[in-house]
Amino acid sequence: VSQVRAAAHELTSFAKRRGIAVVLVGHVTKDGQIAGPRVVEHMVDTVLYFEGERGHQFRILRAVKNRFGPSDEIGVFEMTGMGLAQVTNPSALFLSERGTPSPGSVVFAGVEGTRPVLVELQALVAPSPHSQPRRTVVGWDGGRLAMILAVLEARVGIPFTGLDVYLNVAGGMKISEPAADLAVAAALLSAREDAALPAETVVFGEISLSGALRPAPQTENRLKEAQKLGFTGALAPAGGKGVKVKGITLNQMSDLTAFVGDVFGAG
Repeated sequence: VSQVRAAAHELTSFAKRRGIAVVLVGHVTKDGQIAGPRVVEHMVDTVLYFEGERGHQFRILRAVKNRFGPSDEIGVFEMTGMGLAQVTNPSALFLSERGTPSPGSVVFAGVEGTRPVLVELQALVAPSPHSQPRRTVVGWDGGRLAMILAVLEARVGIPFTGLDVYLNVAGGMKISEPAADLAVAAALLSAREDAALPAETVVFGEISLSGALRPAPQTENRLKEAQKLGFTGALAPAGGKGVKVKGITLNQMSDLTAFVGDVFGAG
């Protein structure tokens, strides 16, 4: 540990004296964290993660720390026979394998930094043979899924007791923003009720513990990205600043009960 700290100190001092950039390349652990002493992260100006799933051809360059710029931007690259190629339209890539709409499939209009990105959320709800139903999540926060399930049961009266719940972000993308709440709830309800949402509709919005829906930031950018890819409708919380995008019909709801009743005819 002391060697790594001393070497990193010498390299940063050298970079400052000469006015040049130094790139340190390190390994990551199985948990996805930088291997070795964390002190190196504090010494450097920027920490970049190069992420990717084995089964997918794209890689994501994500800034998790940046002293001189935003730390929530991403770059998307595709592995090709000629090496890494920049993906200028990540939304089209993440939705490229999306077939006809099926129950449990919802398109979420998300934002990574300043870049709007559309991804598909997939949910599966099935009767559980176990006394303790499974809750399996890939690409999202498992604790937030538990919260959404609790709100659906407590505020809307839709139980998931005795049901296994599986949630997947298609394409290996990882989502962290709260605006995915409504899309996750829509995917869960769609899978539970075996009813597919309209094909050309995107969903986004944050759900509070009271069941109220809170507007997501950068609503206009999300809608413009959806319109660019041929979507014609959006389900979102009420309370936006009168945002209108040509070609997109925006259906706004104030709470989760109204959303369930309007979209699934229940609640």
